Amino acid sequence: MSESFLAYGRHQIDDDDIAAVVDVLKNGALTCGPKVDAFEAAFAAKVGAREAVVCSNGTTALHLAMMGLDIGPGDVVIVPTVTFLSTANGARMAGADVVFADVCPDTGLLTADTLEEAFARAGQPVKAVLPVHLNGQCVDIEAIERVSRAHGAAVVTDCCHALGATYKGALVGAPGDGQFEDMACFSLHPVKSIAMGEGGVVTMSDPDLAGRLRILRSQGMVRDPASWQQVESGFSEGSGAPNPWYYEMQELGYNYRATDLQCALGLSQLAKLDGFVARRRELAELYDRQFEAQLNSLVPVSRTHTAESAWHLYPVLIDFRSQGRDRAAVMADLAELGVGTQVHYIPVSSQPYYEKLYGKQRFSGAERYYERVLSLPIFPAMSDDDVVRVVACLGKVLR
Repeated sequence: MSESFLAYGRHQIDDDDIAAVVDVLKNGALTCGPKVDAFEAAFAAKVGAREAVVCSNGTTALHLAMMGLDIGPGDVVIVPTVTFLSTANGARMAGADVVFADVCPDTGLLTADTLEEAFARAGQPVKAVLPVHLNGQCVDIEAIERVSRAHGAAVVTDCCHALGATYKGALVGAPGDGQFEDMACFSLHPVKSIAMGEGGVVTMSDPDLAGRLRILRSQGMVRDPASWQQVESGFSEGSGAPNPWYYEMQELGYNYRATDLQCALGLSQLAKLDGFVARRRELAELYDRQFEAQLNSLVPVSRTHTAESAWHLYPVLIDFRSQGRDRAAVMADLAELGVGTQVHYIPVSSQPYYEKLYGKQRFSGAERYYERVLSLPIFPAMSDDDVVRVVACLGKVLR
């Protein structure tokens, strides 16, 4: 078995991925070229969505989604407090206020009950709900959508951990396919299901909305003559034809574009997604068996039953107090043994920025989840022996 350091997550880049990027460097446009369109079409097909809009990262995907719904100052959105900063920050970047919701203490996921409680606390109409598919596991999206629609709120799913997950039973489909959300946002950061260096995607069913997001990701530039507002400037006085240099900015946009280099890598990686996710599932099952056989005092996060997880992360729940160990010390001891770990996530509502905005808040489910959670290594290149080694090291550190 390998004794190399095991990070909690790691991308896998093969020779064909490198060749795809080199081909663009030698022969293609580096940005704003055909690989962008090709990647969007392939991504939409993969998740079963009608449209996919690629952008620079998962945070910009969330911001674009907020702008696409015309969310801004005076609006309110609901975000589960156990997530990465970007889920809430995307709404704040658009000027909206965030009402945080509690989560299940054993999965970290938003539930219909904690969402209802957040609606009750909001005190005003909520424009959107941003449920988070955490660790690769999916919220009960059917129940979340039902509650959200009953309150007149749009649904924008944060699928940054869930590329490759699949719904089960009567749901049939995949996160981001548009069955239950107005838009879905993905991240293609190196530790995610596939890597694009940095990269994000927004999926949706509405082609007009997709067109608007493509404009917003490129400084708000409108190049379609049929949509120009200043006719006297946009068209030739002599022929009446559109002026070839002309464009308009009709609303504020941003430079959120992804490059052809990124999209070439994304296309190559996307072709391997099924294999990557299958291996993650094998590793998660092996972890489960190892914990049951050797460390049954530790529990993996509870499994949901509405979807098959993509296992972006493999978290376990450890009662550090009853173990008599400080979590930071456990992580340091594991690192000494060559095992990297991480904590996902510090409740966003407890961050200084949000406490200054909204005051200190208590979320018992989130606090219980956060105080116990520890993410163990999981990535496709791991061997079965690596899993055995991780569990053995954890047992040694926890005695």
